[in-house]
Amino acid sequence: MFRNGLEPWHLLILVVVILLVFGSKKLPDMARSLGKSARILKSEAKAMKEDGKQSADTAQSAEEPTPAQRTIQAAPGDVTSSRPVNEPTDTTQR
Repeated sequence: MFRNGLEPWHLLILVVVILLVFGSKKLPDMARSLGKSARILKSEAKAMKEDGKQSADTAQSAEEPTPAQRTIQAAPGDVTSSRPVNEPTDTTQR
């Protein structure tokens, strides 16, 4: 009864419905914000990988250097939205 997969007319109907729901003026803004979010997610994932490698290296060495403060930049060349990131510290008393 139903076939697996999307046919081209399915995609055409989907695009028409999206245009009707959101309007053509809001789509570029939505795409831009989605791109910024993807860039931020990618930079955070890269930073987490680097932190994992650094923690493995510091576990092997005896001394622990102080980590440098990172700056997350939302878009290349966009200095208005860059902000320093405070690293979390474990200050809870157990």
